Amino acid sequence: MTQTILVTGGAGFIGANFVHRWHSRHPQDRILVLDKLTYAANPKHLEGLDRVELIRADIQNGELVAHLLERHAVGKLFHFAAESHVDRSISGPAAFVQTNLLGTFALLEAARTVWAGDSQTRFLHVSTDEVFGSLGDTGYFSETTPYAPNSPYSSSKAGSDHLVRAYHHTYGLNVVTTNCSNNYGPRQHPEKLIPLAISRMVNGEAVPVYGDGQNVRDWLYVEDHCAAIERVMEAGNAGEVYCVGGDNEWKNLDLLHLLADQVDEALGRAAGTSRGLLTFVKDRAGHDRRYAIDASKLKRDLGWTPAEQFPSGLKKTIAWYLAALRK
Repeated sequence: MTQTILVTGGAGFIGANFVHRWHSRHPQDRILVLDKLTYAANPKHLEGLDRVELIRADIQNGELVAHLLERHAVGKLFHFAAESHVDRSISGPAAFVQTNLLGTFALLEAARTVWAGDSQTRFLHVSTDEVFGSLGDTGYFSETTPYAPNSPYSSSKAGSDHLVRAYHHTYGLNVVTTNCSNNYGPRQHPEKLIPLAISRMVNGEAVPVYGDGQNVRDWLYVEDHCAAIERVMEAGNAGEVYCVGGDNEWKNLDLLHLLADQVDEALGRAAGTSRGLLTFVKDRAGHDRRYAIDASKLKRDLGWTPAEQFPSGLKKTIAWYLAALRK
């Protein structure tokens, strides 16, 4: 059956990859993309896709969101739009509060007003594992982990998570939330670790390594994240939270070593060339030491598992960026 879905932040990294996935898997559906088109978005990510309409607007414009939901009989809203770069949140936190907290509030209000208790509609909120704070050498984040955000970015996302929860319990809005680990893959903004490192390695420039390089992150290929989001929208229980992770922990320095070796191989360079570009710099303020996700609920209840292996996913990512850099 033909339907229209609304995707906020659909010209950004994860959002654009999700739009491509939904477009290919649901050939009858129309996709409305609502995006402010900040520096981190790229409308070219959506070029060539029929049935996709890009609307340049701020998610804080609740009247517009309500109009879109009502006029197009939208029954599914995927909320990706967010300011997401931790360093930028440290130097300029106001934009993060505006977009991540107040923007989410505006979307929830629009959905509550238009959908008015219709249980067939659903609001999917895409969040991050950073809301849980920092882990020690052992343990994992799960859906029951207490919130302990340590940056303006993670704090703004934590606040938005709580709003989503409240709108379900107070107003009965059909919501689901996903908290995901670090994503990598095509279409990511070059300020993020992996695309930044690739571009600098290609250009023979220094690649910054924060602190001692031993901070640990759980990495997930963006296509696997998009598959999880689709599955949660389809079969997740209303009001519940699902943690999404790759069972793929890497210390930053080890990741950069692997990435450097793969870039050298892709470019036909002598082994070790790109490793020599790694440069230790002062650690980021409030830099969480380790993140790791326990995604067993998502696997057990909804049957999702990540399909991409990290070395092969990294090679695909490098190939995409090398092709983009040649354009």
